[in-house]
Amino acid sequence: MNALHAVLALVAAQRLAELALAARNTRLLKARGAYEIDAAVYPLFVALHLLWLLALLLLVPADAAPSWPLLAGYGLLQLARVWVVASLGERWTTRLVLLPGAPLRRRGPYRWCRHPNYLVVAAEIALLPLAFGAVGIALVFTVLNLLLLLRRVDIEDRALHPESAALRR
Repeated sequence: MNALHAVLALVAAQRLAELALAARNTRLLKARGAYEIDAAVYPLFVALHLLWLLALLLLVPADAAPSWPLLAGYGLLQLARVWVVASLGERWTTRLVLLPGAPLRRRGPYRWCRHPNYLVVAAEIALLPLAFGAVGIALVFTVLNLLLLLRRVDIEDRALHPESAALRR
């Protein structure tokens, strides 16, 4: 197995495990009275990530030499991802799920940033293709992700911070 296929297999396995954890957390949150907002757009995020991996698999030559420093950077992003997930614990999910009355988590990276998970994902989407010289894939999927995130962050901020959302209207 070459480096590209090995990395893609690891990333795909990680994403599938995260989807399973997110589904479990979503079920537990809903059992506690949580509800989902913006559910109709969620499949676009799933499609974006799937197409990103497929683009890497189908458009990058299998024998492409990786940039080991960029792959190491991607590995560091995985530590940041674990920190984000651990900081939210059972409240981490890939969907927008709100638990009424629950205080916002302000630990881990959430002490300094409202949306650290989105920053990690944005960096991943750019960095992994760049590690294999796929500048076009990095650019296209970074822009698509940004478009989805701009909408999602606005909706999430309005739901989590209604007092400041009124100022933006």
